[in-house]
Amino acid sequence: MTPSRPTVAAPLRPQLLRPREGVQPTTSTELFFDLVFIFTITQLSHYLLAHLDWRGAGRTGLLLALVWLVWVYTTWLTNWLQPDQGPVRTMLIGVGLGSLLLSATIPEAFGSTGLLFALVYVIVQVGRTLFALWAVQGSPWLVAGFQQSLPWITGTSVLVVVGGLVGGAARDAVWAAVIVIEVVGLSIGYPLPRRGRSRPERWMVEGGHLAERCAAFVLIALGESILVTGSTLTSQVNLVTSGAFLLAFGGSVALWWVYFARSAPAATQVIAQAGERTGALSRVAFNFLHPVIVAGVVVASAADERLLREPGAPATTVDVLLTLGGPALFLAGHAAYKALLWRILPISRVAAVVVLLALMPTAVVLGAPVAVCAAAALAVTVAVILTDRFRVRTAAARQPS
Repeated sequence: MTPSRPTVAAPLRPQLLRPREGVQPTTSTELFFDLVFIFTITQLSHYLLAHLDWRGAGRTGLLLALVWLVWVYTTWLTNWLQPDQGPVRTMLIGVGLGSLLLSATIPEAFGSTGLLFALVYVIVQVGRTLFALWAVQGSPWLVAGFQQSLPWITGTSVLVVVGGLVGGAARDAVWAAVIVIEVVGLSIGYPLPRRGRSRPERWMVEGGHLAERCAAFVLIALGESILVTGSTLTSQVNLVTSGAFLLAFGGSVALWWVYFARSAPAATQVIAQAGERTGALSRVAFNFLHPVIVAGVVVASAADERLLREPGAPATTVDVLLTLGGPALFLAGHAAYKALLWRILPISRVAAVVVLLALMPTAVVLGAPVAVCAAAALAVTVAVILTDRFRVRTAAARQPS
């Protein structure tokens, strides 16, 4: 938590603001809000499975990025507001409903439901920001931040509607431009004429809370992956598919272990104690890097579903890209996350990504069964876990007794 704060006037609605005392707990209201996104992850993985080409992969990435903007900006807001207070709870339920509608439109978001997706998006994004301005009145440091971001969020939301009005490649281009503008705008502090830019050291972020919230989203994504494999297994239970299920389950456990065994609690502590760097760290770690980690889970979930359908079939290029690419994407995002927080190169994760990428052409040329590709991905991820444990034990042994 940032130790210093600007001088503030008395907030008009102090009961709506979170206290700035230590890591704030995640509330049941926030967890209920997150439940909507189980459906979102399912929709994204199914969209990817239905569009197994580069264009489909790019569109899946665009949809994930847009939905992530809804979730992460709402999470930033609840970093400052009390989720269990009536008005804030009502806002969260409304955003949750909007997010559910967004998720429902995903299968045809680049077709017939694109405009509905866009209209819901603009209502949620702009409506939530206007609510935030109402809720934080009397706290100049918060009011200034939301006033700074409102024109940018409104502008990009209107662009999403423009994308919904056009079709084909034009929609892809407009929505991709929205993501670029959002990333650039946040990176440079939403500059406005005569107002300058918003400085991250003045955001008064409680970084530990944001770290726990993003960890919860990763957990939800992994849980959805297990749900998909379980439901796929029920359609044909036999010895072969049960073995494939164990591979898929093991892959999910391995990804969970990489993220949660030590890194998640340690990351919460690092960000919570980052002082004036908290805002800048949180911006990169949670807005930019965590969507990559979640994307890895989405791809791995799609791979697991194909694994359970035909575990013994020779892997096509698509199968290899999904089966090895999902863990590679997850580990790459997590490597960047660790590098950002600890300012070190996480060699085990980087090496694992290189190995997974190197295995791709080999698996395609050899026509390895899908199950063999899944086993290879699991083995590489387990190697990362074992390397981490060895490093921790070695470091502990070197400590003076």
